[in-house]
Amino acid sequence: MRTKLSEDLKTALRAKDQRKLATLRLILAAIKDRDIAARSEDRMGGVSDEEILGILQKMSKQRDESLRLYEEAGRLDLAEQEREEKEIVESYLPKQMSEDEIKKCCEDVVAEVGAETLKDMGKCMGALKERYPGQMNFSKASAFVRDRLQK
Repeated sequence: MRTKLSEDLKTALRAKDQRKLATLRLILAAIKDRDIAARSEDRMGGVSDEEILGILQKMSKQRDESLRLYEEAGRLDLAEQEREEKEIVESYLPKQMSEDEIKKCCEDVVAEVGAETLKDMGKCMGALKERYPGQMNFSKASAFVRDRLQK
């Protein structure tokens, strides 16, 4: 993942694609910050691809929030910039699951774990995050699991 990002940065630099170049620099800076934090925790290998996916998901969510705020404020130029950055960030994420797919996975995990009450929600969410890193919106999954366990 890290190699792909670096190669794409070089390509964007050669192509003089300023938006992609700036966005990739932001992504790589966030990864480097996390690498530094990992070294202080005695993890010399740096962050894993799963952690990079988490960084990318967080950046995508930040772009969503900024996009909404800019649109509410009538700053359509800045909203378009955020939209472009979000597309670039999401191009590095695996294909996201639909709501129906998320519901199905949640049902399967609840059955496999044997969850019956809300106290079992942590087990279910842990299993989902382990099996589907970067592929689903975990806030939606959490809502589905909560609804299922409250029945």
